[in-house]
Amino acid sequence: MFRVMSELYHNRVLELAAGIPHVGDLESPDGSVLKVSRVCGSTVKVDLTLDEAGERVTAIAVDPKACALGQAATSILAEHAVGATIEEIIAARDALKDMLKDNGPPPEGRFWELRHLEPVADYPPRHTSTLLAFEAAVAAIDEALASRGSSRAAVN
Repeated sequence: MFRVMSELYHNRVLELAAGIPHVGDLESPDGSVLKVSRVCGSTVKVDLTLDEAGERVTAIAVDPKACALGQAATSILAEHAVGATIEEIIAARDALKDMLKDNGPPPEGRFWELRHLEPVADYPPRHTSTLLAFEAAVAAIDEALASRGSSRAAVN
């Protein structure tokens, strides 16, 4: 049974969408990726830098042009990415995808607020835009690691 649309756009989702931190561009990102939803046309660009070891995010900038759901997910990513390990970001992306597509549990840890997007699971056309920021972040991590010639790449 489909949930009412008001459950999708509840107050916390709207607060997150309205308060996205780190909007803009980084001057010299290690990775920079723009992801586009072919379903709705939403876009999210993620720039990031990694620490010297290539294990943690040291800076992030985002440029979302997405619906409130995509903006809320971008806000959660941008708020908590600095200091996160690449494994944490990949795990959050995978858990978010599992929550939306396979009724998995909400992500935990530093990206726990993605649980506010759980009602999106009932609206498959909204899945892609909700996942854009984390898909872009993982792709930017891949780009950053590849530019360093790292043999360790993020899992797509």
